[in-house]
Amino acid sequence: MLLASCHSKDEVGYYFSDAERDTLLTNIITYMGEKATYSTDSTKFQAQFRPEYVSRLPLYHFVHLTKDEAGTYFYLISRPVAGRKDLRRGVVGRFILKPESTEILAFEEVVNTPHFDDETVKERGAFLFKALVREGNLNAYLPMKHYVEWPDSTLKYDKKTHNWVSRISGL
Repeated sequence: MLLASCHSKDEVGYYFSDAERDTLLTNIITYMGEKATYSTDSTKFQAQFRPEYVSRLPLYHFVHLTKDEAGTYFYLISRPVAGRKDLRRGVVGRFILKPESTEILAFEEVVNTPHFDDETVKERGAFLFKALVREGNLNAYLPMKHYVEWPDSTLKYDKKTHNWVSRISGL
């Protein structure tokens, strides 16, 4: 109850302590970030790779997080862009946790924004985040290329492998 009194319902602090937030964000980085060195899609969740994901915590942050009545969490995370320190990418999606834990049972990236400065990621990402919470999908907003980079005509999110994959067969 103390956590909730200091935060709004779209802030991670409303739902999780700082330690829980860091554990949850590390779990999410394992899904959304680049695979740890020497890991594969099938091994990236192994404990031996966790220290690398933990080391990336300062590069990722929750902008918004909320939970619906069914227990689904919706998020906007600001993440780094490979090779660029001046730009970020917003990721909007949803996940379900094992009850009373930070263990992810289901995870999905719904959209990724183009590369922007941090303020633009927050502004445009917040628009998409609120629309996802309100409407349950972002189909109407996918043509807005100044807000959504993926999915597009060439990439879609694969919920089984947790990767953006080609829509073009044979690739």
